[in-house]
Amino acid sequence: MAEKNNQAYPIAPANDYARSDGESLVSEDELKRRKRTKLFTYIGIFIVFQIIVMTIFGLTVMKVKTPKARLGEINIQSLNSVPATPSFDTSFTTQIRIKNTNWGPYKFDAGTTTFMYQGVPVGQVSIPKSKAGMRSTKKINVEVVLNSNVLPNSSTLGSELNSGVLTLTSQVQLKGKVELMLIMKKNKNASMDCTIAFDLASKAVKTLQCK
Repeated sequence: MAEKNNQAYPIAPANDYARSDGESLVSEDELKRRKRTKLFTYIGIFIVFQIIVMTIFGLTVMKVKTPKARLGEINIQSLNSVPATPSFDTSFTTQIRIKNTNWGPYKFDAGTTTFMYQGVPVGQVSIPKSKAGMRSTKKINVEVVLNSNVLPNSSTLGSELNSGVLTLTSQVQLKGKVELMLIMKKNKNASMDCTIAFDLASKAVKTLQCK
């Protein structure tokens, strides 16, 4: 009877294999490099974002604009004129409005609003030292009394009174400072140049234009 041969067969290698120390080091270095790349990318994005924010901040909040002074609505109390003399006198109430569009208060010194006929002063009102808040308008109520007593004899005034319309101008310039972030101060002068046309027949304001 033939003997059975016991034959040993080699075991097939497994699909998985242990990585060498060199391969492990390369993999760890690659992971660190990727982490550093991500970190630098995030830092770069953050810096660009900060630059954009600071640019917008500088162009809007930190940009100082010149405040504006304007006349408000005029309420006439009296308006008289005599073309033959010629002469006129008027009294009315109005507001001096100082508009501040800055992101900080505007503090201004006392000043004077001058009303004129053809460049000659016919009356003035005082404006007290005050402040226009951040992005707001300061309204100052004033009573105005004007007359032609100081005007030289002129046929121009008589002709204008005969036409039924009296035109006057008003000007003011206020010196002040705009304050930003409690640390930055910049000198700014608020000015006004208005033209008022009075309708002598109806004793009302025909037009009011300021620039």
